[in-house]
Amino acid sequence: MSGPSFTRVLTLSLLALSFATVYSCKFNPNLQGTGREDIQGVWEENDVAYQEERLQYSKHNFRFSCDSVYVTINTFAKVSTYPDSCFNNGRWTEYAKGVYETKNDTLVITATFTKPDFKQKISGCYRSGQYLPVFVIRKSTSDSLFLEGLQDHLPLNLALKERTGCVPKPLN
Repeated sequence: MSGPSFTRVLTLSLLALSFATVYSCKFNPNLQGTGREDIQGVWEENDVAYQEERLQYSKHNFRFSCDSVYVTINTFAKVSTYPDSCFNNGRWTEYAKGVYETKNDTLVITATFTKPDFKQKISGCYRSGQYLPVFVIRKSTSDSLFLEGLQDHLPLNLALKERTGCVPKPLN
């Protein structure tokens, strides 16, 4: 095949392919997602299940802002599992920042451990890297959020400290 008909067929084919590619794709919005409306706000865990019987327990604070989550984990330990310079008399705080999504009754958090200012943490005492808990949402009311960890099956009973709304921010 040669000549003007081959060139015409090739040109039309490339043109059709270009149009199909351009019009079949759509760009993702340049705004963060809105998240789940009923959990927007600041939540605090007051009492930890079995805290007196446990050698170590943690109290969680969550701030849900649109599809983002900021986590503060206050840990209390009776025995040291860290070097003495990190043990801090059995009390320390860890931080994580990331995104969350809910699927039916499940809350999935995809986050990384951070410094207290929620900037990236590369090394140091306690955990670094990913923070990937998964919770079952047992109940959600206007001022309480009852979660159960899928890894440890322990309940987290959270009280609402501040209600916030979602105002999506640009991703860049």
